[in-house]
Amino acid sequence: MAEGVAAGDDGHRHHAIDYVEIAVTDIEAAKAFYTAAFGWVFQDYGPAYAGFRGSPGGPEMGGLTVSTDVRAGGPLVLLYSEDLDRTAAAVTAAGGRVLVEPYTFPGGRRFHFADPSGNEVGVWAAT
Repeated sequence: MAEGVAAGDDGHRHHAIDYVEIAVTDIEAAKAFYTAAFGWVFQDYGPAYAGFRGSPGGPEMGGLTVSTDVRAGGPLVLLYSEDLDRTAAAVTAAGGRVLVEPYTFPGGRRFHFADPSGNEVGVWAAT
C-alpha cells in the first residue's frame, strides 16, 4: 500500500486531478482510437458519453463527451508511457497525428499528438 493511503481508500485526493473529460466530435471514432493507441476500456453512459479506464477493472479516470465545439488551446493532458517510441508508433497507427515530435526535457522525453477530433494530448516517459 502506498504511503499515506489508508486501507479502503478510494484513491481520490483533495485538490488533485481526479477525472478528465475529453470533448470529441465522433465518440465511436474516439473510442476506437484510444482503444487502439492506449488500450483504454470504455463504459457507455448513453450515446453521447463514455467513461474510460486505463485497464479492465481499473478505476474510471475520465470520459469522452460528444461536442460540436472541439478546439485546441485548452489545458494539456499528459499521459505517461513506459516506452515513448512504441506509444508514438501506436498513436500514428491508430490514426492520430503527431504535432510535436519526441523531444528530451530534464527528467524525460515527451511528444504531443492530435486525436481524431483534434484534441492535443501529450505523452511523456521518464529517463
